[in-house]
Amino acid sequence: MAHAFNLAVDAWNADEVPIGAVLVHEGEIISSAHNQTRTQTDPTAHAEMIAITMGAKKLGDWRLNGCELYVTKEPCPMCSGATIVSRIGKVFFAFEDPKMGCLGGASSLHKLEKSNHKPIVNSGILQSLCASILQDFFKLRRTVD
Repeated sequence: MAHAFNLAVDAWNADEVPIGAVLVHEGEIISSAHNQTRTQTDPTAHAEMIAITMGAKKLGDWRLNGCELYVTKEPCPMCSGATIVSRIGKVFFAFEDPKMGCLGGASSLHKLEKSNHKPIVNSGILQSLCASILQDFFKLRRTVD
């Protein structure tokens, strides 16, 4: 999660929403990214989506069985869906998003009864640090805009 936090700092420095994601396979980081929606002018360029896409390319398979995703904030509906569809085994995030989080915050896509894949979800790793950078980013943006 420390690596994901460092990526969130990189996102901040690039004027992106400070969220970082790291994908691990068999104890090795296979991909990592930070949000790039502004830079890429792409609403799907969330840290999780980029890390998942890069990880699938590295493994040569869209199925990411046995992978673990570490992300600094609970994934949104799009990113939560991608973790389920790609069959990521475990997702760790720093803090819940009660408005848009879909792995326990606002909703729980991973608990859909008829889903054929249900990743194990854990939260709370570096919670205050990861929440603080996001809160500070938006406080600063509100004073500047």
